Amino acid sequence: MKFHFSGHILSENGELKINIPFNVWEVCDSQGVLTISVNAMDLSWECNLTPLGKGYYTIPVTEQQAEGHMEEEFPVTFEILNRSPHYRGDSPYSAAQPIRRIDSVKLITQPNDGLCGQTCIAMLAGVTLDEACEIMHCRDWQASMGKMVDTLDYLGLEHENVIHYTQGAEVSLPKCAILMEKMGRYSHYLLCYDGTYYDPTMGILDNFDQKNLVGYLEIKTV
Repeated sequence: MKFHFSGHILSENGELKINIPFNVWEVCDSQGVLTISVNAMDLSWECNLTPLGKGYYTIPVTEQQAEGHMEEEFPVTFEILNRSPHYRGDSPYSAAQPIRRIDSVKLITQPNDGLCGQTCIAMLAGVTLDEACEIMHCRDWQASMGKMVDTLDYLGLEHENVIHYTQGAEVSLPKCAILMEKMGRYSHYLLCYDGTYYDPTMGILDNFDQKNLVGYLEIKTV
C-alpha cells in the first residue's frame, strides 16, 4: 500500500525533512524502525523514517535531493517496505472470487464509539458488524487503516493501491471509497458510495464537508 500527499521540505536543527501529515502507527499499523521507498521531487530513494514520537515520523532528505526544491510544494508517495501484513496464510476469497461484488451499500451503524472501521468493512463486505470484528480480529479502537486494507485483501475486495491524503483540500471523490475524517486524537471512518455518505455514527448523509477530510481509499465496484 502506498501513501500519497502534498509535502514540502523543512529545515530544522541543520536537518532537512518532509513531515508525514498523519499518524503512521494509527494508519499503517506499523511501529519501530520503518524502511520506506519514496518518490518525490522527480527522485526515488529508500530510507528509514525519522521518528518524532507517538506515531509521527518525517522523511529525511539530503542537501543534494533538496537542491532547487526548498521553496516548492510537491507530491510525495511512499511505501513501507518492512511492514508485516495483518493476515497470514490462505484466504477462501480472491479478486476473482470476492466475498461479494460491490454494487450497492446497506447502512450499518455502530452501537458505540470505536467501531467505525469495522462497520465500514461490514458494509463493504455485506456481513454483520460482529462478523466483521471477528474477521478483522480487532476490538474497539483497534481498526487501523492498515488492518482495514489487509482485510479488504483477505476478502478479495479490490481497491486502489494508494491512500490519498487530501488534508482538507477539495477533491473529486470516486464512486466508492473509505473516507478518513479527523475527530480529536483519532480518525473516524465512513463510506461514500455513488454520491451518498454512510456514516457509522450519523447514518446516511447527503453531504460531507471536505474540510474535515483527511484522506480516502478508493474501493473498486462492479
